[in-house]
Amino acid sequence: MANELAGKVAIVTGGSRGLGRGMVELFVEEGAKVVIADLLEYEGRELASQIGDGVRFRKTDVSSRDDVQGLIDFAVSEFGGLHALVNNAGLSDNAYGSLLEADFDAFERVMAVNVKGVMLGTQIAARHMANNGGGSITNVSSISGIQPGFGFFNYRASKAAVVNFTQTAAIELGVNLIRVNCICPGNIPTPMGTYAASDDDEQARRIQEAVAEVRMGWQPLKRQGSPRDIAEAALFLASDRSRQVSGQVLSVDGAATAGMAKSLIAEIMEARARVEAQ
Repeated sequence: MANELAGKVAIVTGGSRGLGRGMVELFVEEGAKVVIADLLEYEGRELASQIGDGVRFRKTDVSSRDDVQGLIDFAVSEFGGLHALVNNAGLSDNAYGSLLEADFDAFERVMAVNVKGVMLGTQIAARHMANNGGGSITNVSSISGIQPGFGFFNYRASKAAVVNFTQTAAIELGVNLIRVNCICPGNIPTPMGTYAASDDDEQARRIQEAVAEVRMGWQPLKRQGSPRDIAEAALFLASDRSRQVSGQVLSVDGAATAGMAKSLIAEIMEARARVEAQ
């Protein structure tokens, strides 16, 4: 432990499991006091009890102004301040179909959590930070927010909004010494992104393995990422090592958004060779 966050107080929304849990665990390892904010009350309280005295849980709907205000007030009351916020809570619409068939039924809920939740968290945390020497706010988007593709229309739109809002907030809040940055995770297995909606544990495991194989096919760096990798990026942005970093969008994706993982030249040469062989 290097105590990168010694003396700091942090909030991680959506911190009960997945990417958020990884951040909570690493932040505590690095000396921070952490408040887990989530609607998953059992999992959140269980995690807080496992880690110990440096962690609290606060049941929070990030789309509710009252809940978010209560969350910020709770962190300050429990630990005496707030230095870092990670707006990690989010959900997906799981809309796999085509645009022509989409019903957008999940639009309001996805936007309320993924966009409004980030905006509320940033605003209310910044009001405290502005009066207390500044701080760090990290918003979690997705590579879907910076790389267009098929499906997930509500989700993609919401995550693109997070990127734009992050940079807008960074410009405005810089005068208050508040840094605002964004992380775009790529291929990271989490409960939200397994595609394994099955009551059959064995079938779910096999679906996860099949999905992982497909995902690795379009990721240039042939290493499976983990929540810890995202947590390391969040640690950097929450720590003093990034004190001159603001308004940045950091993709943690094994080069998935750097370019095509397949060689078009190789396919073209193969096509030419097939014609020449005729």
